[in-house]
Amino acid sequence: MNTHFNLKASILVVAMLVLPLAQAATMTKAEYQAGKTRISADVKADKAACAALAANAKDICVEEAKGKEKVARAELEYGYTTKFSDRNKVLVAKAEAAYEVAKEKCDDQSGNAKDVCVQEAKALKTKALANAKMGKEIGEAKHDAIQEKLDADYKVATQKCDGMSGDAKASCLGVAKTKFGKN
Repeated sequence: MNTHFNLKASILVVAMLVLPLAQAATMTKAEYQAGKTRISADVKADKAACAALAANAKDICVEEAKGKEKVARAELEYGYTTKFSDRNKVLVAKAEAAYEVAKEKCDDQSGNAKDVCVQEAKALKTKALANAKMGKEIGEAKHDAIQEKLDADYKVATQKCDGMSGDAKASCLGVAKTKFGKN
């Protein structure tokens, strides 16, 4: 029962991490540059807000601002390129940012409680990185499957063209190459 629940929970976590990323849309170079400018301005504002804090609260605030920046930059890059590798970088950035903030929060504790807190933060990071890796592998598997389907459809199309001759065959092969990206 517990293993079944853990499997469901893992699948749910991966889905929650991957689904928002699937919504990424390609953006123009101008939108990309504007996004970089916006992120820089947001980071400056976030760090300025941290200046009013003291001690570990300030350290936590600064780590949150750094993490927010890294995640925003990774999301921007993925929105611009829509590459699987950039999608994975978003997941990794989120995992690392959450770890750094959690680790900083552990500084408020001492002794065994602090040690436990640090270990919990490391465990969460490890799980999040594993989920990111799993998401990457799922994305690559989907990409490979799509490519295999296209290759199979292309073979069928070229086989159909083989029944023709002359210009009709050349035209048919040209259409098949264009349709299935085999230029």
